[in-house]
Amino acid sequence: MSQTENTASDALFYLIAALAGIGTGCADVAVNDLLFTALLVLASCMFLGLLRPLWAWRWVVAVVLFIPLTELAAYLHTAIKPTRAQIYGSLLTALPGIAGAYGGSLMRSVIDNLRQGK
Repeated sequence: MSQTENTASDALFYLIAALAGIGTGCADVAVNDLLFTALLVLASCMFLGLLRPLWAWRWVVAVVLFIPLTELAAYLHTAIKPTRAQIYGSLLTALPGIAGAYGGSLMRSVIDNLRQGK
């Protein structure tokens, strides 16, 4: 598989990551609970790391990037105004996202090894 085919096939996964980030941002604005936001980031990054284990850090960046952007959109278009601490806290969700992405990548390698009988 060439590099351009791999990039084209990853476009769907980047879209999934963007939708996960937007959904997590909406949940963060509505619920205002950083632990719930971190759990959503962990789960989505683990799922994406499981599906595409190569360069797992890219899923963290792709998901976490859309959380503050969604909060900015909520600030500009709705009456819900996120606090400054909520915006900075949404950036801290990258930490559980890293654990989730690399955990999903590790889970994929274990599953592949079990399938091969190693």
